[in-house]
Amino acid sequence: MNLDSPFQSNSTSVQIDQAAEIIFVADLFVDQYVGGAELTTEALIEKCPVPYQKLLAKQVNLELLEQGYQKYWVFGNFASLDQSLIPTIVANIKYSVLEYDYKFCKYRSPEKHQFAENSECNCDNTQHGKLISAFYYGAKSLYWMSEAQQNIYLEKFPFLSEKHNTVLSSVFNDEFFVKIKQLREETENVEREGWIVLGSNSWIKGADQAEAWCKENNLSYEVVWGLPYAELLSKLSRAEGFVYLPRGKDTCPRMVIEAKLLGCKLELNDYVQHKDEEWFATDSVQEIEEYLYGSRELFWRKEMENANYKATVSGYTTTLNCLDQKYPFKACIKSMLEFCDEVVVVDGGSTDGTWEELQKWAEEDHRLKVDQVSRDWNHKRFAVFDGDQKAEARKRCTMEYCWQMDADEVAPMGTGEKIQTFIRAWPQTVELVSLPVVEFWGAKEKVRVDVNPWKWRLSKNVPHITHGIPVELRRYDDDGNLYSHPGTDGCDYVHVETGERIPHASFYNEQAHTARVHAINGNQDALRAYQEWIQNVVDLLPFVEHYSWIDIERKINTYKNYWQKHWESLYDVKQEDTAENNMFFDKPWSEVTDAEISNLAQRLARDTGGHVFHSKVDWNNPTPSITIKL
Repeated sequence: MNLDSPFQSNSTSVQIDQAAEIIFVADLFVDQYVGGAELTTEALIEKCPVPYQKLLAKQVNLELLEQGYQKYWVFGNFASLDQSLIPTIVANIKYSVLEYDYKFCKYRSPEKHQFAENSECNCDNTQHGKLISAFYYGAKSLYWMSEAQQNIYLEKFPFLSEKHNTVLSSVFNDEFFVKIKQLREETENVEREGWIVLGSNSWIKGADQAEAWCKENNLSYEVVWGLPYAELLSKLSRAEGFVYLPRGKDTCPRMVIEAKLLGCKLELNDYVQHKDEEWFATDSVQEIEEYLYGSRELFWRKEMENANYKATVSGYTTTLNCLDQKYPFKACIKSMLEFCDEVVVVDGGSTDGTWEELQKWAEEDHRLKVDQVSRDWNHKRFAVFDGDQKAEARKRCTMEYCWQMDADEVAPMGTGEKIQTFIRAWPQTVELVSLPVVEFWGAKEKVRVDVNPWKWRLSKNVPHITHGIPVELRRYDDDGNLYSHPGTDGCDYVHVETGERIPHASFYNEQAHTARVHAINGNQDALRAYQEWIQNVVDLLPFVEHYSWIDIERKINTYKNYWQKHWESLYDVKQEDTAENNMFFDKPWSEVTDAEISNLAQRLARDTGGHVFHSKVDWNNPTPSITIKL
């Protein structure tokens, strides 16, 4: 993920109204054309509870998307939209879709496709159909006009069932319900005469078929075409019936609903897709009106939830004898409880009181969920268990997103707000994001430059993500035990079935990396540039403070007593305790005293800004550090 704007564009005369919270996009609005889709869209817009703006689909360009990327967008018909913009919309915009027909088909009707090309529609398997389905999959909510229409889409694109799907039906405004009631009262004792046929040049509407039916049945009829809306309703209120026989699927034709509410007999075919739905098939006009009246509330309740969306987050971590190891696990968990809906902790079988403290805490705060998965930490391959424990914690998470921390990491105040802001702009195609790590060295005044300032941190809670050794690094010893080729700490994010690494988006770029490398090598200008860049990053993004090296003496002792064994276990290597293999002292660890460790820790904290102990310290060219305002 790049911190720069994802949009590049030419200027446009149309601008996004910054006061608007919701942007409606359509090919046409009722100002330009009074059609069924336009009337439904307008009825919804009239009930919009927040400031809004209308945009014609043909007006949408990259600049407008950039101006409005923090707004919520609602797309109606969008045939005139530049379809090359769809990937950008999917990746960067929060939106819903009102689907009025069958846009996966290039004719917007499978039957018209069959008529025009004398072949069955297969547009769902073409680039066009796949692009439309991707656009719909990127939406927060999908609104359909009929159950049959929704079912066709879900059959062709089963993955859309993962989205929030609602059958909205055609939508009417308050004025309509008042007018319908008035017309029913006025015509209650009027003798009804003649049938109404909707005149249209559209092949799909089947006007000639409707006329033919009237003639075959010796019925008096009138073809209505281009009448003012009030006059059309008035005619329906006095007509005996309405005949509508479209040649292709019509998802929820408004005129059919209007005719029924005004007392007309109906002659329909199976292409009228809503005709057998429970709400319409009833003889109770009141029930139909109640259903229709509730559609707007149903829509806006969900859309305001989408627009003000607050993601749910599971935090998770693992513990093992944290009291003995002096890990700040309490601060770690407490910081996650500030912004997570739940915090999952899996303990590896602590014997120092850590587990008991976790249990007591969980009894007091039910957002904290603790479990114990004990391991044989004397096993030859115990290092592999670190990833296994993280996997156990992750699979207990139940929220939409997962936030992982180690027991020596703490999230600062304000992290939750940053996470929510970040998730609202979350690219649809990304499942895992790496975020900044501020690594202290001896004190909070020194932030390390010599380590990568990022870690895999925030991810979608999808079942195929777990932790472990990437498949290409997996090895097995003679006893069949798993270990790893160097290149992982055993806790990577991997696919649960294939073992392949989960791709991640990152804020860290080549320019920052180059500055960091030059800074390590003594370039003061690069050091200042890198410090400024890191400061901007932590001001903008969620980050974590890593305390592993703030107590350098403790850390050196863990190298002496633990970490060498860990790497030997993970990588199937054996390193003798010799002076050459000790990167801290020119002597074997067995000869190093506590006083020497304490003195070295003080000197490292005072005279260096960090060190990666793959080699011995060069005291003549100590690693620099930076200072961050937190």
